[in-house]
Amino acid sequence: MYLDNKIIKEDMESIYNRDIDWTVLDGKTIFVSGAYGMITSYIVYFFMYLNIQYGINVRVIAQGRNREKAFQRFYEIWEQKGFEFSNVDICKLMKIDGKIDYIIHGAGVANPRLYSTNPVEVMEPNLLGTYYLLKLAVEKKCDSFLLFSTGDIYGTVDDPSNIDETTVGKMDPLDIHSCYGESKRVAETLCASFTREYDIRTNMARIGHTYGPTMDVKSDPRVFASFLRCAVESQDIVMQSDGRAKRPFCYLADAVFAYLLILLKGKEGEAYNVCNTEQFFSVKELADIVASIPDNKLSVVFKARNDEYVENKLNSYNKPIETKLKELGWTCKFDLKEGMTRTYQVLKENIYEKVNRGVNENANM
Repeated sequence: MYLDNKIIKEDMESIYNRDIDWTVLDGKTIFVSGAYGMITSYIVYFFMYLNIQYGINVRVIAQGRNREKAFQRFYEIWEQKGFEFSNVDICKLMKIDGKIDYIIHGAGVANPRLYSTNPVEVMEPNLLGTYYLLKLAVEKKCDSFLLFSTGDIYGTVDDPSNIDETTVGKMDPLDIHSCYGESKRVAETLCASFTREYDIRTNMARIGHTYGPTMDVKSDPRVFASFLRCAVESQDIVMQSDGRAKRPFCYLADAVFAYLLILLKGKEGEAYNVCNTEQFFSVKELADIVASIPDNKLSVVFKARNDEYVENKLNSYNKPIETKLKELGWTCKFDLKEGMTRTYQVLKENIYEKVNRGVNENANM
């Protein structure tokens, strides 16, 4: 079980012991869209950990399309006080009884395999979902609204080694990859517009490469998930590129603290890069790290890609910087080797397969 797992308990404590007075959430109701995804589920677990471990009375409305998948993810907290599941359609006008103090909009389709086959469905939660959740935030007079955005919104930039929140890059609206990046751009504009017109507090978290124990290594096509799947299954690490692309990698516990810091302390109407430039590695370096984790070190082999994954080749060297986030008080606790080892250990214990069989976090809305 997740909250009984030693590593995940340590992660929850790591988040709790950082510089936020969590009692500000006592008596608050938090609506989380796409709640059984990799990132959002960790946020839900943390809110329930506050309830269970520290008696901080947080009510969580965990939204998702599929009740069965939600139960597979949250069965151990399903009957806990403060938790409730909602399968309300966020892409339509919603009617939800009672107060809502915070909205975290994490629903989305971030699976690059779907960019060519289901681009409309990729865009819907970013466009319609964001609009109707913002309408709900106005109705409920929410304290804060947090949008999960993406570093993809930067497109092609002149200096990819120094991407801050003021950077504006080029993006071809007709490109196959733009269904995701362009719709996230519009989602951010919606947030900023609602802040200006309706005076509600919105923030955008531009999420970089994030990994952790709730990853769907069976279905997630991204390289770090594929590498970890190989490690868990004791197979050689298969690379389907030259491995030169470099990205900052952020462990999930560090990322969750960042999201909640932005939710509670972010400057109204602004975006924040959520990444970890201290852990800036090439794909080949990542493969070597993951290959070294199992007791019997694995080999790294190269193989051409032949599936429907749509790789973002706009920049092979993207380095968003998290200066604004650090100014809010964010620091990282886990380096790439430690974070990948922790993730591997949880996955190796079959926690994911036992609790979340059949869950695809990239299809939440």
